[in-house]
Amino acid sequence: MAHSLSIRPVLLALLSGAMLAGCTLGPNFQRPNVSAPNDFTRANQAEAPSRPVEATLAPEWWSLLGDSDLVALESRLATDNLDVKAASVRLLESRAGLRIAGAELYPTLSGAASYDRERASPNGIFSLLGTTPAGVQPESANGETAFGVSSLPGSSGSPPYNLWQYGFDASYELDLWGHARRGVEAANAAVQASAEERRAVLLSAQAELARDYIELRATQTLLDITNQNLALANSTVKLTRLRMTEGATTPLDVANASAQVASIEARLPPLQARRDALINALSFLLGEQPGALAQMLGAPRDIPSLPARAPIGFPSELVRRRPDIRRAEAQLHAATAEIGVAQADFYPQISLTGSLGSQSLQLSSLGDWASHQFVFGPSISMPIFQGGRLRGTLQLRKAQQQEAAIGFQRTVLQAWHEVDDALSAYDAEQRRRDNLKEVVQQDQLALSVAQQRYREGAIDFLNVLAVQKDLLAAQSELAQSQADAAVNLVTLYKALGGGWETAFPEDASSTAEHTGSTPLKTVSTATGASAPQ
Repeated sequence: MAHSLSIRPVLLALLSGAMLAGCTLGPNFQRPNVSAPNDFTRANQAEAPSRPVEATLAPEWWSLLGDSDLVALESRLATDNLDVKAASVRLLESRAGLRIAGAELYPTLSGAASYDRERASPNGIFSLLGTTPAGVQPESANGETAFGVSSLPGSSGSPPYNLWQYGFDASYELDLWGHARRGVEAANAAVQASAEERRAVLLSAQAELARDYIELRATQTLLDITNQNLALANSTVKLTRLRMTEGATTPLDVANASAQVASIEARLPPLQARRDALINALSFLLGEQPGALAQMLGAPRDIPSLPARAPIGFPSELVRRRPDIRRAEAQLHAATAEIGVAQADFYPQISLTGSLGSQSLQLSSLGDWASHQFVFGPSISMPIFQGGRLRGTLQLRKAQQQEAAIGFQRTVLQAWHEVDDALSAYDAEQRRRDNLKEVVQQDQLALSVAQQRYREGAIDFLNVLAVQKDLLAAQSELAQSQADAAVNLVTLYKALGGGWETAFPEDASSTAEHTGSTPLKTVSTATGASAPQ
């Protein structure tokens, strides 16, 4: 008894001191400091008619293309696209993981009740009492043993008995070193990374839908151009046949003209197949069956036109707008918090456990005060030898944080390259398109002159045929260039990272705000309390 009394003050002093000195181990995450250029240099150097300008970037950037069908399709992506739905489910999974991690901060309480019909073996531990199996429990006046059950006639040994019990168990691990808190921090960062992943998936789907839609309209335009040239070629066949009947030409011209018709007709099936495939691609993006959008999109429309001004935001906003950069930052945050979890494993774990219940051999006496029982007390465990597992885990977490820091740096650098390349491509394609417009105008003029000269017999039919081929090629190339310019605008806005704000606005309650900044190359891995050697 004296020994137990001497231990109690020491244990209480240890618990009190540990609770007062409790801390959160590991480095505190600080948002990396990323330097941004003062302006978008490529935008200032643009020469094309549609100029990118540093102005507030509209979330629904696709509306700048002035196509109502495109706007209607884009409005459905957030709710209908299967990839976005899957990303939403992954976000729910990460939130469930956060709830699981957060449970470690709270005590656990469980209740149980049971009834057992038992019989102790007289040859078991009861034999250590030095009693004989027969008559080990004297019977009372009513013939019952101390176990509450009368022995059966002719039986020997310990009689069976009833055991009724119920109770509650509680336990609570003191988070003295921040193991659970760092785990919650890492899980919260994982939720943020999952939310950014969903935004990135939506942004990719928006850009893909816009590209497919533009390509669809370009394909329909190419079909119209091909059909117009086919009608022109058929009229040329009639002209050559008429001239042959008049004796002004030979069957060679008719054969060449007919071959031109067949050549143009051969262009139609691949274009028709591509048109159908693009409609199906758009249907798939919206979770529809093949051909579901054929009625809406089957009628040809012009290729979306470019805006006179394309607002592209400001350089300082890029890092906070692109979902992939935001995701990389959240992953770096999670990796930083995991260091604290690994460091806390080096320290003692102190838990408070207790149970309260009742146990009786008789159901009628289960609620009596004398049937109550309880257990309460603290427990402590401390790693002494783990074969290097704890140190290896800590080294792994630090290396993973450095990898995440490099990944963040790479993502930021890649974003700037993508924006710069997109600005250059957008300007270059517009200038190419304007040159092709001049080519088409000149080819149309050349064809008109060639046809007139051929009617007059001044030139050979092969000259007309060559000009027709050049015109068809130039018109097709111009249509494709117009589509490429619009696609380049889509690529630019995807690189800028906007488009998710309306569907998945940022929730301030789910985003941890951090003060201060640390240069990327000096992200700390050793701040906070140090682990024992």
